[in-house]
Amino acid sequence: MKYTNKKRSMLAVALCLLILLTGCGELPYDMVYDPDYPVSSFRVVTNDRYAVAESFAAGLCVTAGSVTENTTFVPDDIGSAGLFDLNQSRVIYANNIHGKLYPASMTKVMTALVALKYGNLDDMLVASENAVIDEYGVQTFGIQAGDRMTLDQALHILLIKSANDIGIMIAEHIAGSVEGFAELMNTEAVRIGATNSHFTNPHGLHDEEHYTTAYDMYLIFQETLQYEEFKQIIAMDSYTTVYTNAEGTPCEATVRSTIQYQTGNYPVPGNITILGGKTGTTNAAGNCLILLVKDTSGNQYIAVIMRARERAALYEKMNALLKEIYGQ
Repeated sequence: MKYTNKKRSMLAVALCLLILLTGCGELPYDMVYDPDYPVSSFRVVTNDRYAVAESFAAGLCVTAGSVTENTTFVPDDIGSAGLFDLNQSRVIYANNIHGKLYPASMTKVMTALVALKYGNLDDMLVASENAVIDEYGVQTFGIQAGDRMTLDQALHILLIKSANDIGIMIAEHIAGSVEGFAELMNTEAVRIGATNSHFTNPHGLHDEEHYTTAYDMYLIFQETLQYEEFKQIIAMDSYTTVYTNAEGTPCEATVRSTIQYQTGNYPVPGNITILGGKTGTTNAAGNCLILLVKDTSGNQYIAVIMRARERAALYEKMNALLKEIYGQ
């Protein structure tokens, strides 16, 4: 019997469905995501019962196009914007959320996801010569070859300061090379459904083949929020730690958030609490920001804006987008 690629995909899905019953009498199913497979859910029959396997998109905010009805947000001077209600799995606002754009340092959310999945927080990282970046205007921690820190320390510096050199340090530790790490990034992107993305590095410095969408960033951000360490880090406005340099000398360092809300440089809309997020800025990407926020009832939302022309415009637009939570 000849097996086509489609038959192999169907067989792989079927095999993944054959797992033990839980003590509660329910059937848990680990669904394999295949972007080319036409079926999104399955009716699974055993000897004495049946169950419907949860579809891949269950619990996700989904839309194929723009969502602007009953909103007042004006998407001028930006590339894309999306506002997602996590409690109701509802898209409140969407404009060009499937358009491919450059993510800049929002890339580091995916870097954190891969690092948290494949690494251990107490792993000791040692910087190579490759991690040293002396390019003018590039945000770095100033790491030198031979410097040592744990993965936990590195993730704090990566996400709070948005240090590009630390991204390389993490990538080489997890995968042995930037190229190998990018392969893991792309594998994880497909796994969670972010199929309009392609990553070539762990930091987001410009590469024409390094892109994503506002919707994919929502998917990536939501997936990374499953890790408590990530949520704790992005909520911090500063971080102080002690790492070891190549000579074995302890070095104290403090890094501060790049998010203007967290530094107090930009006011937050009334009745909104910022729980954390990630910025991104390059000439090609413009100014980007993804946030986790909550309303006065504790309901949580993800908001993302990509390719704003200026930083001030980014926060002005983000405030306007967040006000859509209350229909303002």
